Amino acid sequence: MQLTKISLQNFRSYEKRTFELGEKTVIVGENGSGKSNLMEAIYMLAVGKSFRADREEEMVKHGENFFQIIGQISQIGQIGQIEITMTEGRKRFLVNGVARRMVDFVGRMPAVCFSPQDMELVTGSPSGRRRYLDFVISQMDREYRRCLISYEKGLRQRNKLLDMIREGLAERSQLFFWDRLLIKNGEYITLKRAEYLTDLAEYDKSVISEARLKQYEIEEVAAAATLVGPHRDDFVVQILNSKSEVPRDVSKYGSRGEQRMAVLGLKRKEISYLGGSPVLLLDDIFSELDHQHREEVMKLVEGYTGQVVITTCDSRIFSVKYPQWICIFLNTP
Repeated sequence: MQLTKISLQNFRSYEKRTFELGEKTVIVGENGSGKSNLMEAIYMLAVGKSFRADREEEMVKHGENFFQIIGQISQIGQIGQIEITMTEGRKRFLVNGVARRMVDFVGRMPAVCFSPQDMELVTGSPSGRRRYLDFVISQMDREYRRCLISYEKGLRQRNKLLDMIREGLAERSQLFFWDRLLIKNGEYITLKRAEYLTDLAEYDKSVISEARLKQYEIEEVAAAATLVGPHRDDFVVQILNSKSEVPRDVSKYGSRGEQRMAVLGLKRKEISYLGGSPVLLLDDIFSELDHQHREEVMKLVEGYTGQVVITTCDSRIFSVKYPQWICIFLNTP
């Protein structure tokens, strides 16, 4: 499967623009030229949402009231079209002109993206790492997605009930239903996260069980919050120093280059988990990498059997060694 063409209208900095893509494509431009905007649009066609925007309305070009992204995809000789439009804050998904729900749209063009924001996976908060796990696993496991939705709804209800108990407005016995719901769904979430992180990262799991809920029952009422369960999980990416066999937490002891390579390791796992050859999007991956780490990345790109799209400020990295690759040059507005 390959994205051969993408058309943007009123998306971010683009008023109206169409790009032709190849199996290996390099997008070249200075900061502010729209490289990441284009990558964001490509990734939206894969997962239905942005990897950058806190509010999706931010993606509409200033002064306009809608945006449109149209992708032409080729697979085994078949040409198809996928499209996302957003008007007045509402997104619409179409496949070959037919409206689809987001859940049925996602997966038409699998993709894995490495962007500067992904550094937060090793240096940021546990909540960000949990969201990443949930996002990746949910793409392939519908039962996981169902359990996650049920767990999050149950967690909100249980916390409200804990607050009422603290205020003397409810009885502890009313927690029974929500305890059972959280334990049932939480066990599946923990199991699947543990399977995913095997040989990848150290999983710091917060197991939810009847015994652990009993252990913290006084503290939970005082805090009006559920203190155990997968909503408290975290994971740590570790590296081995050449001078020591003791693994180190890359967020605390790794250089920026080592942290970027750790994120790339997470993305390699994501590629393997999704199966096949998803479109690989590398947004500004070469900044802050030394020569050795750049070579490691290029070995991955050269040996990758699927489509690759890379953004860079320096085309010299590719122009001499890879003259057959398609280069798109963007001008700074």
